Formats: sequence, structure tokens, C-alpha cells
Amino acid sequence: MTSKQKPAKESHVTMTELVLPNDTNPLNNLMGGRLMHWMDIVSAIAAQKHSNQIVVTASVDNVSFSKPITLGSVVTLTAQVTRAFNSSMEVFIEVMAENIPKGERIDSNTAFYTFVAVDSFGKPIDVCEVIPENEKEKELYEGALRRRQLRLILSKRMKAEDATELKSLFD
Repeated sequence: MTSKQKPAKESHVTMTELVLPNDTNPLNNLMGGRLMHWMDIVSAIAAQKHSNQIVVTASVDNVSFSKPITLGSVVTLTAQVTRAFNSSMEVFIEVMAENIPKGERIDSNTAFYTFVAVDSFGKPIDVCEVIPENEKEKELYEGALRRRQLRLILSKRMKAEDATELKSLFD
């Protein structure tokens, strides 16, 4: 199978964690760094399943900490590859926390991570495209090019005047 062919496995991944005392800050809330670690793992698995290759984290952006996650909560992280660009893949992560005894669920966090597929020598290799199947996937897919251009501008790898997708928002 070549790297541009359809991936062998579904690239949506769900991971569940329990917030234990060692995961919390003095307020008994999940530490942001621990959550970002879990987000990195779940999104790496999604990217790896999509590409059938080794992947490395290239960037993390738009991490939104909207609601705290408390000690004892069950955290469900869902990741999906939204779009592929040559060797890189954008992955969207959603985080939901559940306090089972109280019967409460909250949508806590979202983020976009970017991964690059690499060969055994660490050199980038091409990945297959993403084919969105439902409205949410199509919306994430369409927005991915604008988010990519913004990332490239912020990292000084693209000039703002060359970001045609971003400029189209303001025309």
C-alpha cells in the first residue's frame, strides 16, 4: 500500500482517563499540562492510524481551557484527523469530563494539533488525503486550510499576502 492510498483503519480515536490526585493542582483540578499530554497521545494515535506511519508532533494551537476538570472525573478525549497536507495532518481533539456520582458532564476543552508522518530515519513522508463524510467533518476540513495558513504565517514560514484562503475571509 502506498502512503497516498486510503488508510487501513478509522482515524477517529477515543481515549478515557481518570483524574487522580497526582494529576491535579492545589485546587484539585486537572493540571493543564497533564491534559495536553493526554491530548497529544490521543491525537498522535489518530494521526498514526490515518497515515499508517510513525508521526511526530509539529505544532499545538488553539488549546481552549473553558471549564476546569475536577479530581475523580472521568475524562473522554476524542481525536480525528481533519485534513492532510502532503506529510502533515491536522487533528481536532474534543475533551469531555464526567463526574459520575453527580451525573454531570461538561464539554471542557478543544484543540488542534498538527503531526507529520515520518519514515524510520525521521524524514517526512506523504500521507493519504482525508475524505470528510458528514457535515461536522466537512466543516472541519474546509477550515483546516485557513488554520494551516495562519500557523504558517505565525511561524514565519508564509507571508501574509500569500495566504489566499485567509485573505478571502476579508474580501
